[in-house]
Amino acid sequence: MSTVNYSNPNTDLTVRVFDSFYDYDVNVPASEYDIVHSYFLSQMTSRQAAGNFTVSLFRVAETTGIPALTLLQEMQSNNGVALNINMAYYLNQIRSRATLLGVGVPMVPNFYQARNVLA
Repeated sequence: MSTVNYSNPNTDLTVRVFDSFYDYDVNVPASEYDIVHSYFLSQMTSRQAAGNFTVSLFRVAETTGIPALTLLQEMQSNNGVALNINMAYYLNQIRSRATLLGVGVPMVPNFYQARNVLA
């Protein structure tokens, strides 16, 4: 006897979004996930990049308390490099200050401290 994996729309209205590298796990509404993921699929060149941006957007939304669709509306006016800069801005707000994303000017260490670093 064959079975059909049918999800009950009354009980299965969330999607589990997770990132094992950062140990991030959250359940989000399926409709919001579909909207965000489809937008990033239309903007990115690969499915993996779209998935990474989707997870990052939900992570920023949870940390900042700003709804994910509000953040997405802000990003929809941008494309390409501006989209990357916008996402880097939000990710820099929740990351350690030692690991900033999108910083184009390399930091030059003090001469005496740089001498003590072995390459």
